[in-house]
Amino acid sequence: MVSEPSWSLRRRLLVAIVAASTVLWLASLGIVTYIAWHETNDVFDDALEESGYMLLAATTDWNERGLLPRAQAGRTSERKVDMQYQIVVDGRVLQRTSGAPATPFVAGFDDDHGFADPRLGQQRWRVFLVRDDARRFEVQVGQLHKKRLDILEELAEHLWLPIAGFLALLALVCWLLIHRVLKPLRQTASAIAAKTPHDLALVAVDDQPRELLPIVQALNGVLGRLDAALQAERRFTADAAHELRTPLAGLHMHVQLLQRQHPDAALATPFKKLRDDIARVTALVDSLLALARLDPVTREQLATEPVPLPPLCEQLRATLADTAARRGITLVLRCTGAVAQANPAMLQIAVRNLLDNAVRYCPDGARIELDAVRAAGRIVITVRDNGPGVDAASRQRLSERFFRVLGHEAGQGGSGLGLSIVRRIVELHGGALVFGAGLEGQGLGVTMDLPAH
Repeated sequence: MVSEPSWSLRRRLLVAIVAASTVLWLASLGIVTYIAWHETNDVFDDALEESGYMLLAATTDWNERGLLPRAQAGRTSERKVDMQYQIVVDGRVLQRTSGAPATPFVAGFDDDHGFADPRLGQQRWRVFLVRDDARRFEVQVGQLHKKRLDILEELAEHLWLPIAGFLALLALVCWLLIHRVLKPLRQTASAIAAKTPHDLALVAVDDQPRELLPIVQALNGVLGRLDAALQAERRFTADAAHELRTPLAGLHMHVQLLQRQHPDAALATPFKKLRDDIARVTALVDSLLALARLDPVTREQLATEPVPLPPLCEQLRATLADTAARRGITLVLRCTGAVAQANPAMLQIAVRNLLDNAVRYCPDGARIELDAVRAAGRIVITVRDNGPGVDAASRQRLSERFFRVLGHEAGQGGSGLGLSIVRRIVELHGGALVFGAGLEGQGLGVTMDLPAH
């Protein structure tokens, strides 16, 4: 099956940003053009008005030397375009507007027409000069540079708000586009972060960007090699444990036969110690086999059903009743009509391991309580005793494999795998295993939090 070609994250991001920038740039260009057109029309209208007054003044008799009427001159401060003119003959100003100086803007200009930028006092002017063909007179029209800057400032005042708005909109659109284009990266990162020690499935390579594909493929290679190594380890543990069960059973039978054949009282103690050691090794093999079967199981693969807790707890108490009675241990069962959603066989193994640990490591005459209740939509199963207990630092390591602080302190044999099996079963059911104090602040309390039916 031929896989679909990967797509380029860089190309998709570039196309998205360029397309969004182009659209918003065209929209902003349209708005800027509209505002500039409106402002330019005002400037042109003022220029036409100024030209009209200038022509009106130019039609007066040259012998009537003077200024443009004050009423007209007084309106120049309200206009966007404020032009002043002079009619100059032989270096003398015959007629001018009120804002023009009494002396010519430009003196000694060589050409018949042209522009100049004279500075008169503290003011800089832009002047256009033109002479008639006979060079009898010349017209000089000037405008302050400050007036031009005022027009530019007014235009900028109208433009800065829409331009800033479009820049903010462009930033928002680019952020949304980048967030959307980079979504496959976040999905891949989430898929990798969701991996657990028991989930070594390969990360999907379909629909991955070309830039991320080598990383995903390299990670899949590591996951594949790690899964193969773990599978080999589990197979070895399961095979070894399975193969050891038969010779251990045979060894136990031979010891019993030897004890019957040699009923000497002096050999009773060595035979009992040998049987205890064989039983301990057999329990270790059974625990290893149970862990080898539990490790590859995932929560999704686990088959669950409603499990009533009262009969299950009563059956386990009956199983341990003889051992507890011989040592004077009191087993108290408080179990309401709670029903757990669990795998029956695994739940029985977990509760049995907790009770068995309590009976094994408690001193003679101790008290053990088993509570199973429904609380806040969950099933809480607690086994507490008033035995020697475990210090707070060691409680954090109780569910580690082969950790045997209880057996060491109480002088009892153990594999250190019982609570590891309980923790694995609780994890498969989506629950939590908590260690705390036992009865009346003494001993040990172990709580399993499981889903309810």
